Amino acid sequence: MDIKTALAALYNNIPRRYSVENIIEINNLLQDYENVLIQIEATNTFYEKGVSSYFDEATAIQLLVKQAANNKNAKKAKDDIFAEASTALKDSIESVQNFWGDGKRVQ
Repeated sequence: MDIKTALAALYNNIPRRYSVENIIEINNLLQDYENVLIQIEATNTFYEKGVSSYFDEATAIQLLVKQAANNKNAKKAKDDIFAEASTALKDSIESVQNFWGDGKRVQ
């Protein structure tokens, strides 16, 4: 699967509501997202330099997902934190899609 298609598939599969199943799903999507970022990073030096901030975003989103899964939080808090995480992941993927473009940039 090419990078553009992989990013679109990730974007379209992001769950919006908290559930145990969706915690597992979003964690799997984050792992897949990082794998796509690694592919982008390996394309050329332009993408290698530009993609690093997206790894930081993915790490921050993982922390939000971890907070959403925390059993000490009330259901409403879990819902709110999960919604924040899923929105952040959507925003990050959209940004990468714009950065990637056609994947042919060198500078």
